Amino acid sequence: MLSGSNFPIALLLTLLAGLSTGLGGVIVLLTKKFSTKTLSLALGFSAGVMLFISLTELFTEARTGLGAHFGDRMGLLYTVLAFFAGIGLIAVIDNVIPSKENPHEYTATPSENGISDGDSSRLMRLGLFSVIAIAIHNFPEGMATFVSAMESPDTGLSIAVAVAIHNIPEGIMVAIPIYYATHKKGKAIGNAFMSGLAEPVGGVLGWLLLSRIFGQSLNGVVLAVVAGIMTYIALDELLPSAEKFGHHHLSIIGVIAGMAVMAASMILI
Repeated sequence: MLSGSNFPIALLLTLLAGLSTGLGGVIVLLTKKFSTKTLSLALGFSAGVMLFISLTELFTEARTGLGAHFGDRMGLLYTVLAFFAGIGLIAVIDNVIPSKENPHEYTATPSENGISDGDSSRLMRLGLFSVIAIAIHNFPEGMATFVSAMESPDTGLSIAVAVAIHNIPEGIMVAIPIYYATHKKGKAIGNAFMSGLAEPVGGVLGWLLLSRIFGQSLNGVVLAVVAGIMTYIALDELLPSAEKFGHHHLSIIGVIAGMAVMAASMILI
């Protein structure tokens, strides 16, 4: 049974790790003017972050957890099934959106700054999709951070720092499309912070329910589903959006940079 004496520090660490997503949104304040080059680079960066986290971290953690519970072969099978279930889930959500509102089904007319009304609508929906995906992603991260801190504050601190580093570029990913869609920095930053609030919520629920409901096997399934959702968003929304603004090489540089940043954070922490 986990002791409640570490509850305040566990909650604080998990809250700070989650709110670091908002720090990524604050970076939007440094943007002085609208630029399709900046947008293309930023969206590519976001895609790189999502792909790297999904395919190296979340998928691996899911396979390890499910493998420990069901054995290596069946654990891998269940991980793969959950991964593609996540892709299927977000694909269904994407395809039930009416065509004229679907961010993939429109023809944009360039405006003065290169971002038309159609582009703005697409980017706003992309940002909101990202808020949902990051919130889902942060939920199991919050459980891991909170429960670890309840058992050992030192361990919880290490995990919280690692999660915080991961969350900053995710906040950029949420804030950039909303900023370019609305030209409102406060709204972009607010949504970035909102996506991080799932982390302390997941932490508290994880502490209350982990031993009874959220066993190792279900946590692995959740991680694999989230990996599938994030992979779909990166490939079907972020990359096409980056390419849309006509800066192919910048979007690819962004992808590589996003992967490099996440790889460095995994190595250094």
